[in-house]
Formats: sequence, C-alpha cells, structure tokens
Amino acid sequence: MARTTAGSALDIDALLADHAKKIIVCCGAGGVGKTTTAAALGLRAAESGRRVVVLTIDPALRLAQSLGLTALDNTPRPVQGVDTAAGGSMAAMMLDMKRTFDEVVEQHASPEKAAQILANPFYIAVSSSFAGTQEYMAMEKLGQLRAQAATDDQWDLIIVDTPPSRSALDFLDAPKRLGSFLDGRFIRILMAPAKAGGRAYLKAATATLSVAMGVMTKVLGGELLRDVQTFVAALDTMFGGFRERADQTYALLQDDETAFVVVASPDRDALREAAFFVERLGQERMPLAGVVVNRVQFVAGRLTRARAQDAAEALEAGGARSSATAGLLRLHTDLATSAERHQAQIGRFRATNPGVALTQVPAAARDIHDLDGLRAVGADLAG
Repeated sequence: MARTTAGSALDIDALLADHAKKIIVCCGAGGVGKTTTAAALGLRAAESGRRVVVLTIDPALRLAQSLGLTALDNTPRPVQGVDTAAGGSMAAMMLDMKRTFDEVVEQHASPEKAAQILANPFYIAVSSSFAGTQEYMAMEKLGQLRAQAATDDQWDLIIVDTPPSRSALDFLDAPKRLGSFLDGRFIRILMAPAKAGGRAYLKAATATLSVAMGVMTKVLGGELLRDVQTFVAALDTMFGGFRERADQTYALLQDDETAFVVVASPDRDALREAAFFVERLGQERMPLAGVVVNRVQFVAGRLTRARAQDAAEALEAGGARSSATAGLLRLHTDLATSAERHQAQIGRFRATNPGVALTQVPAAARDIHDLDGLRAVGADLAG
C-alpha cells in the first residue's frame, strides 16, 4: 500500500471524485513514472464512475499495449477491459506532435495556405523537431480536448501525461518560448519582404535590414532562408492565434477546474526538480493537488538494517558463508539501506515544502504492462 505522511496526505480518491476537477496534469522530470501514474489515475477514476480521457506522451510499449494503443494515434480510443459498472469509461490517446501541428494549420488557415504551409521544408522541420514543439502541441491538444468535452460532454475528466522533457519546467515554458519565437523580431524581419512585396520592398528596405538579411543568408544559406521566408509568409495570418491559444490554455491551467500532480522518484535530483516545479506552480498561481513519490523502497517486518547486518556477519563468521539465511539477511540489509536513503531524501523535501500534500508509492516487483498492474498502482496511489 502507499505510505503517506501524517497530517499532509494526498487524497487521490477525493481528487478523482471531485467533479469540479476537469483536468489533472501529471508533471515531473523524465523517467519518474508520470505515464504509469497518469494511466493508473485514469483507470481508477473510470472504474469509480468518471468519463475519462488520458492524453499520454510516448508510453512504454507494453503499457501502450495494455491501453490498446499499439500504434501512434492522435484520436482518443476506448480502452478495453475497464470495469464500467459504476457508469464510467476510459479512452486513451498518444500525442502525435506533427499531426496536432497539422491540425492547427488546417483549422486556422485557408485550404490554399494550409497546403502551402504543410509542404514547406522549414515547416516540416519545425513541426517535427523544433525545441519546445512537443510541449506546445501537448497544450494545443489539451485545449482541443477541453473544448470538445464542453461541447459534447463525452468526457468529464482529462488526464494529461506531460512530455518526457529534460526539465519538468519545459512544459510550462515551451509554449511561451515558441510563441515568442513566432512573434519575435527575427520572424518579423523574415516577414518583411513578403509584406512589402517585390520592388516596393526593395525601395522600403533600410540598410540595416539589408545587412541583417545578408548575415542570415550567410548563416542559414540562401535556400534555407527562402524556405523560412516562404513559411513565415504563409503562416502570417496564424501568428496571433498561436500566442492567443497559448494564453488561453495557460489560463485554463490556472483555473480551479485543473489540478497538478507532481510526480517524482525518491532520488535527490528528481525531488529537487519536483521542488522547483512546486515553487513555479505557486508563482504562476496554478492549483497543486500534491506530490506522488514513486518507486519508494520499503521493508517488511521490524528487522532493522543494523540487526540484519549483525546477524549475517555472525552466521558468516560461524562458517555459514553459503547459508541461504545469511544471503537473505544481506538482501534485507541492502533493501533497508535503500529504504533509509529514500526516507531521508523525502524527509528533506518535506522539510522545505511543509504545506505540500504527499503520498509514497512502493517500488513495484515487476513492470506495469496490463490493466491489473495499473489497478494495483491506483490502489497504492490512493493508499
């Protein structure tokens, strides 16, 4: 079962049962179990009566298969095997970053402009690999899902698994960075030729602009610069929309209908990243539900590490070096050492974040690759 700290426990079941909460965002550093946590929360919410859609980012293959996501799919699909006796349901989807960007273009540009943008080499590069695009598109898709939920009432809870970024803060920072890039001076310079047009541009261009274009031609190359200029000119009518939608989604994340669950492991770096994120959420006035610390080592029984070590040494000193009992005591010693280290790290986090609700989830004995495994994680999360 999950272990929670007295007086400040994260009540997962109360969170999932609160129908005023429409969005739960699972965030944290990469590799701490965000995807599994998001899927387990979605399954537990669905089997308690909520209509849930889980937006996940690049799950492990076996977890994806357990959700019926055998191929990348940008459309929510029903998850088979969910107990719907309480009236709930569960759908899941994996974010297709480029397809989401394409959808934005198709929705906000004329068919002719959309075709021109989608075929542009620079657009293909930006939509596939530009830094921050995945985080931006995750927020675009969240906005789309929320708008759809408000229209057809298909879902009453959206759970978001944020991208596996190097830094957890990338999820909050990337939309602003991409919006600033698209609205920035560099883009405006590139747009100037298309806006002025032909000879009018040549007459209007200043010496400074000419020098700037010359430098960019040398740095980027003439062909790439032409691709960029063509992309910018075609995308001109959409620039305001990128920033506007980013601002709308940011406001949605600040709304009381949203709850953030920060996910961490009991390692120093992951908990430090969680602390940074908790602080940032406070600065941005975004509602924090609490922190989940995954993969925490616990030991059964009351045998302390010191007593287990002493007993193992005594058996080995008596000539029982190959004794199975001595081996088990050594294993218990190692696990107890890990458990003490984990609790020390969590204790330091709690000391610096005394008002943050927290729950600890034990390290699983095996990979989570099916719905039964997710149910067990959900039960641990709820404590």
